[in-house]
Amino acid sequence: MAPLGKRLKSARESVDLKRVYSLNNAIFMIQSMAKANFDETVEVAISLSLDSRRTDQIVRGVVRLPNGTGRMMNVAVFARDAKAKEAESAGADVVGSENLVERIQSGDIPFDRIIATPDMMVLVGRLGKILGPRGLMPNPRVGTVTFDVAQAVKDAKGGSVEFRAEKAGLIHAGVGKVSFHLQAIEQNIIALARAVQQAKPSGTKDPFLKRVTVTSTMGLGIKVDPSTILTVS
Repeated sequence: MAPLGKRLKSARESVDLKRVYSLNNAIFMIQSMAKANFDETVEVAISLSLDSRRTDQIVRGVVRLPNGTGRMMNVAVFARDAKAKEAESAGADVVGSENLVERIQSGDIPFDRIIATPDMMVLVGRLGKILGPRGLMPNPRVGTVTFDVAQAVKDAKGGSVEFRAEKAGLIHAGVGKVSFHLQAIEQNIIALARAVQQAKPSGTKDPFLKRVTVTSTMGLGIKVDPSTILTVS
């Protein structure tokens, strides 16, 4: 194992990695330890009480963070005619149909979110093997297959975050930047945790949110008591 750098060594000495902290204290420590020469992303990892191999225990959804993510989203929309104009007016970066399919098939995929009207899904379906592994395939469950393309674009640009449990029952999401005010990060994490809790499938055990860890791009993971997040008013 490579030796720890001075920054991480100093941070590790100031944090008890076995201790479970309050959300407020965890965020404070994350911000205090962030010394990278860029604005690090604050990230949350949530471990769930589920068996994601079962088709009835798939957890997936979308939540609009009240304070945004601090990240500029590049949004593409599959739409035609009036809906294409709506998407453009709402701020979509790219709007198209067959031409957008060709662009993606060529490997030009600089998009963070792809939205499609329902009538375009026959066309978009050709791209499943390309977009699926990247988590970009439009899906009605997360609001990216919709005729209300204007709202979908505004939500994406405004800081909505998609979440999906991985095979191990883990959800990872970026919830802001370390430069955000502490309360703004706290509000974003609470919004994410509550959205995940609301997506709980029937038949899963309690507590549904088993463990929560907060970290930054270059920082250490700080454990947080999930129950304290869900009970914050």
